[in-house]
Amino acid sequence: MSDATAGNLSQAAAESRRTDAEQTGPMLAADGRPLKQSLNRALRAQKLRALALIAPLLLFLLVTFVAPIVDMLFRSVENQIVSETLPRTVMALEDWDETDLPSEDTYAALAYDFREAAERRRHTRLGSRLNYEQTGLSSIFRRSGRGIDDVGEVYADQFIALNAAWEEPATWVALMGDPDWIAAQAEWAATEDTEAREPSFRLATGIENVLPETADAYRSFARAIQAEARNPDSPVEEEPWNTVYLALYRDLAAAPASAITGYSGPEEALLREAADAVSGFETVNLRETFAEIEEGWVEMPVWGTIETFSDPYTAGYFLASVDLRLTPQGIEPVDENQRIYLLLFQRTIVLSLSIMGLCVILGYPIAFLLSNLPMRTSNLLLILVLLPFWTSLLVRTSAWKVLLQQQGVINDVLVWMGIVSDGARLALINNQLGTVIAMTHILLPFMILPLYSVMKTIPPSYVRAAKSLGATNWTAFWRVYFPQSVPGIGAGCILVFILSIGYYITPELVGGRTGIFISNRIAFHISDSLNWGLAAALGTILLVLVLVLYWLYDRIVGIDNVKLG
Repeated sequence: MSDATAGNLSQAAAESRRTDAEQTGPMLAADGRPLKQSLNRALRAQKLRALALIAPLLLFLLVTFVAPIVDMLFRSVENQIVSETLPRTVMALEDWDETDLPSEDTYAALAYDFREAAERRRHTRLGSRLNYEQTGLSSIFRRSGRGIDDVGEVYADQFIALNAAWEEPATWVALMGDPDWIAAQAEWAATEDTEAREPSFRLATGIENVLPETADAYRSFARAIQAEARNPDSPVEEEPWNTVYLALYRDLAAAPASAITGYSGPEEALLREAADAVSGFETVNLRETFAEIEEGWVEMPVWGTIETFSDPYTAGYFLASVDLRLTPQGIEPVDENQRIYLLLFQRTIVLSLSIMGLCVILGYPIAFLLSNLPMRTSNLLLILVLLPFWTSLLVRTSAWKVLLQQQGVINDVLVWMGIVSDGARLALINNQLGTVIAMTHILLPFMILPLYSVMKTIPPSYVRAAKSLGATNWTAFWRVYFPQSVPGIGAGCILVFILSIGYYITPELVGGRTGIFISNRIAFHISDSLNWGLAAALGTILLVLVLVLYWLYDRIVGIDNVKLG
């Protein structure tokens, strides 16, 4: 039969099957649905069941692992406290040329921002944040919080002397408050529900066009006193801050006469009277006022630091993590006596690798012995390997302090044996050697267990076969046994290195000044200095270093060769 004839027969058969399918319809499943649709539905249901089974574990990983890492990455660049605490000042500094102190408008913006920050008790937090970048700012902000109440007092006295109505909260509420808010506030005041909070203050429509700074300053005042957590106050009962009077003077002094005469609303006559009188008011230089509060406000470093770190996000923490700093002039290295982080990163990597190498050297023979002894004996010795896990880490580290100190057990034995003289006792603690010794002892079981589990799976017949073919003991071990134990070495090295690079309790107790790790500085910034941004940046860099070393390990050894037995 020719190929053409065979092809015609195959095509005819296919057309016949297609015709039969069109006449009989698609193949159906037992439930009457098309077979293809029923199979897709069954596969989809199977995938959903599998997802439901792993959903708790996935959620647990997201909450306990992924979310903290994402939060750490965000904190390492987050810097919103400056722009949130001093928003008007940050905007005023956008056009600052940095060659001279800022203008009076900037000092006025600082007065409004700082008064609100002091009321909300945020100025000390901002001072602590900026103090990381410029030493002394924390004390400047703290002392300024006590003197900011007096800024604008001269103008407040003059407005009240002009007309006592300016001292009445009702005057300000009528001038600034939205009529709907005033009605809602009155209704709230008439109720006897002590749990209900006063309606949030709202400005009257159009008042911002007439008195822009005053409206902004009064709104800050009203909402700040309403937001008090324990004892909230009401704008209808409290006289405005002195900075509100400062804003009123600046608005009336700068506004054209037509803007005030064209105003028709509550307290119209009172406002026009004040507009006619402000030209004769005693004025105050805000720069000098802030200098009286704190001399730092008339020095360039303070303003340069505020302007430099005014962006919501900053690279300052990462720069500080590599012994650099962000200044108004650009990126500069820190003083030589303050460069510690690159040294700590280098020390952490080197000592962790040293500890890992010592654990391989000490752990391999032990694991080899355990895997080749009779089961009963090896189980007994394995209990001794696991015994340190039954003791607190703090207790084990403290025991090493007793053993390693110059008047400790080890030095006493060496002196008794005549190896060292009593006047030349070894310095085994409060240095890098003490850290390596203590951490090697603590992490050694994490190397022995993976090695033992892998060695236990290596058939002894392989080595015997190599010897029967003429190999020496060393050749049989090196060419046959050792390659099969490499996966256990890889698993142990990863465990020991990852654990050691993040240790901070043991280095803190036995490392002294020269034996601490970068993790000790991270713990310090989290618990003592509260510089969480720098701690997050250090942690992020450490994570990147671990991932890079993991990638190198995968390229050299291969992660597929890692086994736990």
